[in-house]
Amino acid sequence: MNFSLTPEQEMLRDAAADALSRVDTIAAARDALTGDPLPDLWPTARRAGWTGLLVSEDSGGAGLDPFDAMLVMEQCGRRLASAGLLGHLAATMILSRTEHRVLDALASGEQRAAVVWDDGPQPDVPGADWLVTREGLYASDQVVVEPITRCDASRPLGHVRVDGATPEPLDGDFDHAWHVTQALLAAEELGVTEAVLELSVAYAKERHTFGRPIGSYQAIKQQIVEILRHAGTTRSLCFYAGYAAEAQPDELALAANAARFAAEEAAEYGSRTCIAVHGGIGATWEHDAHLYWRRAQLSRLLLGGVAQAGECVAEEIIARAQASVV
Repeated sequence: MNFSLTPEQEMLRDAAADALSRVDTIAAARDALTGDPLPDLWPTARRAGWTGLLVSEDSGGAGLDPFDAMLVMEQCGRRLASAGLLGHLAATMILSRTEHRVLDALASGEQRAAVVWDDGPQPDVPGADWLVTREGLYASDQVVVEPITRCDASRPLGHVRVDGATPEPLDGDFDHAWHVTQALLAAEELGVTEAVLELSVAYAKERHTFGRPIGSYQAIKQQIVEILRHAGTTRSLCFYAGYAAEAQPDELALAANAARFAAEEAAEYGSRTCIAVHGGIGATWEHDAHLYWRRAQLSRLLLGGVAQAGECVAEEIIARAQASVV
């Protein structure tokens, strides 16, 4: 099977990169570590139509195309941008299948939503107008959201506490949305890996020692090539996860979790190696490398984490092997 981007998808990817580049989100990620507020990228997401990417056309959205959403998330990872899309897109996908009354406002970006998957830190719940849970739909004024910061201050997180409120019942497909969310996270971490690869290559060409660029030394070459290998593997798995989400739903669980596992490994190795390639300067506060490393470390823990993604892949493979024997 030959995977390649259509001209429309290339245009979406490039437009997302251009829109996000207008704000210095990387500097903002550094400043957020000392308590500065993050830039509000929600107006950018609204103008670009990203808020409705996983809402059906009948509900006023762009047509439930997870691969397009993954292309946008990849650019968010490259720029360490937190546009509030991870939680919002998952919530709109769940609500879209029920044709819920709030979908028009969510698709247009007039209002925001997020999903509360479990008791852990949840992405994008601070500032959300609606919270989707397996128990039902809560308005933001029915719950208490406690914003928290971990090692990556560029990603809004929060704990949600429900004090006796009664949610509106929902009948959405949470399992499908969960796997699509894994694919979205994988795409974001692919963007992180691509960014640190570019940083490493540029520095290896620029930095000289003993009269030669450090990139001419075998040890540096091998480290950078290994980042490239990780990125290539992750990109292929992300492409297949996007395809499976739309055309092969029976393959989605395996494809999305394989992409998530590979992406987290790629971003962790790539960001750590980027610091090593830069030497002492890579570990300084002023350099961008540690910001990508922080994003990679936090991502590994979110929404089940890399361990659960790996377990899901193993379970899917074992189940298929057992079925083929029977």
